Amino acid sequence: MNPDAVFFDLGGVILRTEHQAPREHLAERLNLSYEDLVGIVFESESARAASLGKIPARLHWENVVGRLGRPVAEIEEIRDECFAGDVLDRELLDLIRSLRPACRTGLISNGWNDLRDYVVKSRFDDAFDVLVISAEVGLLKPDPGIYNLALGELRAAADRSVMVDDTAANIEAARAMGMSGILFEDPDQVRRDLAGLLD
Repeated sequence: MNPDAVFFDLGGVILRTEHQAPREHLAERLNLSYEDLVGIVFESESARAASLGKIPARLHWENVVGRLGRPVAEIEEIRDECFAGDVLDRELLDLIRSLRPACRTGLISNGWNDLRDYVVKSRFDDAFDVLVISAEVGLLKPDPGIYNLALGELRAAADRSVMVDDTAANIEAARAMGMSGILFEDPDQVRRDLAGLLD
């Protein structure tokens, strides 16, 4: 196929929760189940509003600690403990870098307005030609609009582009637009699947 562009999701692909213990301990300390904590932080209306850029990440965390019945002063502590088990896959980032300049690379992420700063501070913005973050564009995967925007940024045709994501609905949406989709299971599988698309 020799794609012109390959797009990657961030959470669950490049940045993964490899160690659940810190979040489990936080949930236990707050007298919550792990699932309830995840729901409040990532799946609430506040989280959706933050992902669409309707509210800043800071306000979302204020809403989170409010739901938890904790003071605003504990935001940083709770946030840091919530993400303490997340690991950035540097080897996968090296693989993404290796795709260039043969093809262009992009990030398409449902993320909050502080995500770009995180990418830059973590020093992997150089792996991508474009960062498309939902809070900045007001669109969430699997909305076709966010894929169209990313394709336009890279001047890439859908039928010569690939999306790597860990959410089936996001892959289905990309394929419905004519893109190739790779449903992330693990880095080795992505490496093999990409190799199959790169002639």
